[in-house]
Amino acid sequence: MSDRISDLSLFLRVLDLGSISAAARSLDLSVAVASQRLKRLERELGVRLLHRTTRQLHATAEGATLAEQGRALVEDLEALTTGLRQAATEVSGTLRVTTSASFGRQYISPLLPEFLAQHPRIKLSINLNDQMLDLVSSGFDLAIRIGALDDSSLVARKLAPNRRALFASPDYLRRHGTPRTPDDLRNHECLLLVGSQGRQDLWRMRDRDGSELAVRVQGRFESNLGEVLRDATLAGLGITQHSTWHVCEDVRTGHLQVVLPDYPIDDTGIHAVMPQRRLVPPRVRAFVDFLAERFGDNPPWERALAK
Repeated sequence: MSDRISDLSLFLRVLDLGSISAAARSLDLSVAVASQRLKRLERELGVRLLHRTTRQLHATAEGATLAEQGRALVEDLEALTTGLRQAATEVSGTLRVTTSASFGRQYISPLLPEFLAQHPRIKLSINLNDQMLDLVSSGFDLAIRIGALDDSSLVARKLAPNRRALFASPDYLRRHGTPRTPDDLRNHECLLLVGSQGRQDLWRMRDRDGSELAVRVQGRFESNLGEVLRDATLAGLGITQHSTWHVCEDVRTGHLQVVLPDYPIDDTGIHAVMPQRRLVPPRVRAFVDFLAERFGDNPPWERALAK
């Protein structure tokens, strides 16, 4: 098909310039190659397209029909390919992003006016959803995901650390005591997240020598939503495991405090996740670069905790 379109373009150039030699020169072809391609086109179509004399060249009736209808086809194809090339370099089009509700509301949403101001040709669609949506079937260009990544069919770029810790309210610790070792957690009310992988009651952390510790915890309160667990922690119902981005302001204001700070939890990262493809659209690349620049190794929630 591509050869036929190329031969058609050559045929139209011959008619426009009035000779095969002139058309060949304009396309940087030899006259012999141009002649062979025109014969190939006639052979494939089964009709003669040109009347050739020593001094003149005219389209046959079939050639005139092909020129009239084929020119629009070639021009449309050229316009399409030109548009696609421009789209491959211009930051434009509709960008569809999904992210968790809490993180998206706190940290993505405030950045969107600046991003749109930088890229006036982008249309943005943001989906805030705590469910792990399939990017391809749902039509998303990009997801911002927090935690360990399991889907190897996706391309991921780390945007920021996701440092986690144990937190409790001062009131709870005053009433129930402050754990000194991970084993002490067995005697405390622990607020549990119930996710797609079940009840997350095995809490992992690092000992002072770097070795991993795993403690099976329990409690009377659980939820599938981090915001609900945060509210319960603030209300003094128990100890919970949270990302620092989620509760940094509560810690900064003294409403929550870190429990067992000498036993860190592994960083699982905050990632931009994209469908696996060779060429990332400029609109996607621009948004990922923008977020990576705004977050980085020392994101705003960590800076807030350091104040």
